[in-house]
Amino acid sequence: MSQTTNSHEPVRTGLVGFGFGARVFHAPFLAAVPEIHLSHIVQRSSDTALVAYPEAQIVRSMEELLEDEAVELVVITTPNHTHFPLAKQALEAGKHVVVDKPMCETSSEAEELLLVARSTGKVFSVFHNRRWDGDYLTVCEIVRQGLLGAVHEFNSHFDRYKPQLKQGSWKEEPGPGTGMLFDLGSHLIDQAIHLFGLPQRLFADLRTQRPGSRIEDHFDVTLDYGRLKANLRCGTLVREKPPRFHVLGELGAFVKFGMDPQEASLMAMDVPRWHPRHGLDEEATWGLLHTDINGLTVRGKVETKLGDYRNYYRNVAAAIRGQEALVVKPEQVVKLMKILELARQSNEEARWLPVTL
Repeated sequence: MSQTTNSHEPVRTGLVGFGFGARVFHAPFLAAVPEIHLSHIVQRSSDTALVAYPEAQIVRSMEELLEDEAVELVVITTPNHTHFPLAKQALEAGKHVVVDKPMCETSSEAEELLLVARSTGKVFSVFHNRRWDGDYLTVCEIVRQGLLGAVHEFNSHFDRYKPQLKQGSWKEEPGPGTGMLFDLGSHLIDQAIHLFGLPQRLFADLRTQRPGSRIEDHFDVTLDYGRLKANLRCGTLVREKPPRFHVLGELGAFVKFGMDPQEASLMAMDVPRWHPRHGLDEEATWGLLHTDINGLTVRGKVETKLGDYRNYYRNVAAAIRGQEALVVKPEQVVKLMKILELARQSNEEARWLPVTL
């Protein structure tokens, strides 16, 4: 953990970029965490960020941001291919760094960033905010308490219905760090290995389904743990959604429909601002638990735990101040990057691949 002298001061933070990800997933949470002060925003040719964050200073370049010695933490939300050079630049400039997922484009880049972070002694993390999804937290608690007995099947879906391509978007361009596997798959795989650890082997089926698409926009990844298997799936042509989670154990099952509401709540606002109600799941989409507990058969709804992406940044700030261990560690994400690459290799070779990391 990194130690600093101003342990009670908010961490002065510069946000690099102000596109969709920054506006919806980063800035609202940075501004809502008392332990962080969103002091700078990098916008190359616009001042639109001042509408939402008038107290922030707009700077025009990464270099200008890094020259400010008062800035302690740099949050990078720019396109995937820029993650590696910008994160390395910020770490070498003596800043703590958070980079949006995926960490970078390749595992070799990820390993280099890990070495740079270790050599500089700075806190370095990747924004795997969906460890703080309310539905995922609920699944973790059900598994932790053994309410299903030994789990033998874990199904996790992140499906959408978006048949139209987003013209001009870098996310629609083929490349080592684009496509649904690196975008949403990084979240699903991170959740699975955070809950169950590393698998013994994996198999992946990646497809391009939307007319005119140049990226993989559908994936099925199976992580094999022996008795347990985790099936992780994403589709972009799914009009009727299956359960978000369907977990099976020797004692019963847990089924949960609907997505964590934080993203949709913030997207619905002209100026996204965090409010505690954004993490509240409606009772209509609470999960169904059907199991045996102490000789009794129980079947009923389970209230979804409160989702709160602020807790990611609370932990980062505490790690910078030397008060807590970092939760999303770069060592974990390096392994995730290797699993993403193994999934692409598995698809290309149409075979199971061992996971030996």
